[in-house]
Amino acid sequence: MTRFDFLSGRRAPSYGARAMIATSHPLASAAGLAVLAEGGNAVDAAIAASTVQAVADPLMTGIGGDCFALYAPAGGAVRALNGSGRAPAAASVAALQAAGLTDHIPQTSPHAVTVPGAISAWCRLHADLGSLPLSRLFRDAIGYARDGYPVTPRVAQDWADAAALIGGDPHAAAVFLPAPAAGARHAQPLLADRLEEIAAQGAAGFYQGDTAAQMVAHLASLGGLHTERDFAEATEGAEWVAPISASYRGFEVHECPPNGQGVAALLILKILEGFDMAALSPADRIHVEAEATKLAYHHRDALLGDPDHCPGLAEALLSDPAIAALRGRIDMARAQPPVLWDEPEHKDTIYLCVVDAEGNAISFINSIFHGFGSGRLDPATGVLFHSRGASFWLIPGHPNAIGPRKRPMHTIIPGMVTQGGRAVMPFGVMGGQYQATGHAAFLSAVIDRGLSLQAAMDEPRSFATEGVLQVEPTMPQDICDDLAARGHVIKRLAGPMGGAQAIRMSDGLLEGGSDSRKDGMAIGF
Repeated sequence: MTRFDFLSGRRAPSYGARAMIATSHPLASAAGLAVLAEGGNAVDAAIAASTVQAVADPLMTGIGGDCFALYAPAGGAVRALNGSGRAPAAASVAALQAAGLTDHIPQTSPHAVTVPGAISAWCRLHADLGSLPLSRLFRDAIGYARDGYPVTPRVAQDWADAAALIGGDPHAAAVFLPAPAAGARHAQPLLADRLEEIAAQGAAGFYQGDTAAQMVAHLASLGGLHTERDFAEATEGAEWVAPISASYRGFEVHECPPNGQGVAALLILKILEGFDMAALSPADRIHVEAEATKLAYHHRDALLGDPDHCPGLAEALLSDPAIAALRGRIDMARAQPPVLWDEPEHKDTIYLCVVDAEGNAISFINSIFHGFGSGRLDPATGVLFHSRGASFWLIPGHPNAIGPRKRPMHTIIPGMVTQGGRAVMPFGVMGGQYQATGHAAFLSAVIDRGLSLQAAMDEPRSFATEGVLQVEPTMPQDICDDLAARGHVIKRLAGPMGGAQAIRMSDGLLEGGSDSRKDGMAIGF
């Protein structure tokens, strides 16, 4: 038996026998656990937790964002839900160029606001799979929004770092400034009103009627192209789609298909499968992961976009000849040149997972893209809009070029591992672009090296992006020196990279992990 070092400052794994939830915020974990204890199922708990986090972690998520989920019924096949929003019908490269945009869509531009898809996703999940009423699932979030909630340490730190952005919008500033200290109480009464409307009316309470009209009017005042019809058409916009998957060392790893970047995570894993990752030195392992990342992300950024505009992409990239060709480009002695494309940096997302007493599992992710999204808040409704449209390209003919009702390429990706046709682990890694690399590195640590979920999350992280190899402050210097000698340009970050949650299911035992880089916890019973 391996002894855990309780003086390390790290967390030990969490265990449960019947049900478990893992989120990046303690209030969200508590809300989901209470629903599970009342007999609610995994979907009920995920919705309850996500609504709480939409209130208590406003930098990372909200009702003005997007959502993806993977759901595995006990003993059944994995299903994927695409809850990402679409560009307005009037949006096009030409229209935005005529508005003065040439090479990219700024984070705070109204054109960065696609129609939010999260509420459509929550309501679709609830209608198809939920068991408790929305009024119960939204109860805690409504209370926190109306009466206030205590700000947690990591949220307070990130909030202070994002103060300059929200200071640029007087309506956002009125709600979110001054940035509160850890332990201070914060409330959003208008957001409570919106949650009550959705609990009573479903998705129509957000996408139709006065609330939708007010959101459209505010976006129009900023120069947006949105119409009430764009919002109304999103009422049932969330879609069940077939997940994509790839085998890895006897397991099957499932991801959402494009427009999500899950295909990049699978591509990295398939490249790694050709190496004995357990036998490699730490520096060799990081080098292989970095080189595989650059190859996968090059193809992601060149080819991925709205699924209607990149048909067959996952199948082509994950074919044996493609994997063999890419793997053959890795030189263990030298780093490759940077990739050709660079995505805007974005780190702000929440991920959670739940396993209920019946063995149903959900992997769930919700995001407003950048910290505080677009930084644009509608003063009439209290809705803070995401900035997901900033990831569109303004390049005619590119699969990810903005266009009427197109979905942009998304970085947020829930994951699910199965074995023998049964779910064994919902998991996810937050951190914008890092997520695909994070999925592969985390799974390799668990599967190849036998680490506990918590230990795999706690390892120092690295990410090859924008021509450099980013490393966390905890990365040992001798490893950095080895990697630099191979040609990697090392950039030591000042703070943590991303976050993760996971629950492993085996023989009546649930093992949970929740990243110590965040405020949350994995807890069960």
